[in-house]
Amino acid sequence: MVNLLYIAAVVAAIAFLILCVSLAMTLGSLKTTLQSVSHTMDDLTKQLEGITTESTQLLHKTNELAIDLQGKAEKLNTVVDAVKGVGDSVNNLNQSVHRISNSVTTQAEQNSDKIAQVLQWGTVAVGLYDQVKERKPEKSTGWTVYKARS
Repeated sequence: MVNLLYIAAVVAAIAFLILCVSLAMTLGSLKTTLQSVSHTMDDLTKQLEGITTESTQLLHKTNELAIDLQGKAEKLNTVVDAVKGVGDSVNNLNQSVHRISNSVTTQAEQNSDKIAQVLQWGTVAVGLYDQVKERKPEKSTGWTVYKARS
C-alpha cells in the first residue's frame, strides 16, 4: 500500500507539473496578447488625440462661420425690409393712380355731353375768329402801293 501512495504522489506531482507548464504557456501567450493590445491602445490614444485636436479646430471654425453668417443674415434682413418698403410704396402709388384714373374716367363719362358742347363751341369760336381775321382790313402804313397791270 505504501507503494500505491508513492505512485499516487508521483502521478499527482506529474499532473501538477503538467498543470503548471500549461498554465505557464497560457500566461505567456496571454502576456503577448496583452502587450499587443497595449501597443494598439497606445496607437489609438495618439490617433484620438489628433482627431480631438482637429475636431476642436473644426468646431472653432464652424462657430466663427456661424457668427459670420448670423451677421450677414441680419444685414440681409435690413435690405429685405427696405425692399419691402419700396414695394409697399409702389403698391400704394399704383392704387392711387388707379383711383385717380377711375375718377377721371367717371368724371369724363359724366361730363361727356358738356365736353362735346365745349368742343363744338371751341370749333365755332375758332371759325368766327378766322372769319373776323379775314374781314379785318390790313393796317396801312400811310403809303399806297399801286400794282401795274399787265
